Amino acid sequence: MIKIELLNKEKDNIYGKYDHEKEYAPFIARGEKLCTLGLKEYFYQIGDKIRVTVDQVPGFYMVQLDETLAPSLLYFTQKEWLFEIPLTDNLRKASVETAFKSVRHSLTVRKAYPFEISNYQNLSFNPHDQKKSSGVYPHISANVETRDESIFFVKNAIDGKLANLSHGSYPFASWGINQQPDAELTIDFGRTVEVDNLSFLFRCDFPHDSYWQSVQVIFSNGNRMTFDTEKYSEYQNFNFSLQQTSFIKLACLKKAQDDSPFPALVQIEVFGKNKSEQ
Repeated sequence: MIKIELLNKEKDNIYGKYDHEKEYAPFIARGEKLCTLGLKEYFYQIGDKIRVTVDQVPGFYMVQLDETLAPSLLYFTQKEWLFEIPLTDNLRKASVETAFKSVRHSLTVRKAYPFEISNYQNLSFNPHDQKKSSGVYPHISANVETRDESIFFVKNAIDGKLANLSHGSYPFASWGINQQPDAELTIDFGRTVEVDNLSFLFRCDFPHDSYWQSVQVIFSNGNRMTFDTEKYSEYQNFNFSLQQTSFIKLACLKKAQDDSPFPALVQIEVFGKNKSEQ
């Protein structure tokens, strides 16, 4: 069973009409393997939330909660997931202006197909990630985000948006470290995965930006690897021996000796497979 509900800021069900021919009712949809909630006539309000309830956890689900978000393979570790709809001025700066703003909506959650789970893939990709951990993975966090502005939230680094030749609001959101020399980020997969490849995409708004000359990656198994990076506007890709890990941490970011104090990360990709027993 999968259920999708719209809730207001008090977490009460929102009522309305799915379209002009339907009766007044709560915005709720249910399904066994596939659940779709379609609406023709509702504008989201600040404080609204989407609640997804599933009956099989842990488990993999394909999720798309707005047309501006790519379908995402997510790993649920709890039966209820609360998604805060990003409508405040701060949060909207990191998204295209049409995100969650239409009067019409199509929300989909379905059980993932076996091949979607077993594929070799980017295991860090999650455009549905939120600032706080919500029991759905992958989830990214950091010890610093510039001025607590959404355009510099670390979750921008796993959302699949790659524009990196400027800085600031959408489409140039990035992870900004507020000039903090001990900045770190952590991607939590919520389970043990097998990975053997990393890619970094730096923000390259030179001369405004700087860059990192080396970064260290730490795995949950205790292994550490240091990669030399450079001033380059495309992906920097690194292969390494297969690691079983439940998270990766990016640390020891060595900034280039240049005039800019602003290195930033636009995207990190972590490639590998889910372990077969999960």
